[in-house]
Amino acid sequence: MFLGTHTPRLDEKGRLILPAKFRDELAGGVVVTKGQERCLYVFPTPEFQRIAEQLRAQPMTHKAARAYSRVFFASAHDEVPDKQGRVTIPAHLRAYAALDRELVVIGASTRVEIWDKVAWETYLADSEDDFADIEEGVLPGGL
Repeated sequence: MFLGTHTPRLDEKGRLILPAKFRDELAGGVVVTKGQERCLYVFPTPEFQRIAEQLRAQPMTHKAARAYSRVFFASAHDEVPDKQGRVTIPAHLRAYAALDRELVVIGASTRVEIWDKVAWETYLADSEDDFADIEEGVLPGGL
């Protein structure tokens, strides 16, 4: 499970050093793709394959599944982190998430998310009130 908030930087070649805490689980390979709210999702390869199977199980007649699959797979980039735990974020994904040098990398359970630092801070500020009200609907029975 991926947990926590980290603040690495993007280097001049578009590479990100993965937080040390995440490296063992991501060492075998990652898939980086577009996420919601203009962030990037980073999946360990087995988790990406699990999601791909779920999407493949949807009937071709399911319009939303087709649309989601197109964006999800077309934007995906796979690679194996180097010995320093670095992965390259392709230009099209950096542009989508408006990534500058300052990043925030968060653990989001089964995936890692990469955010532009300002975008993450704005998201947190905008969603703080909503967070307090969401618990009951998301967690049946509450905490």
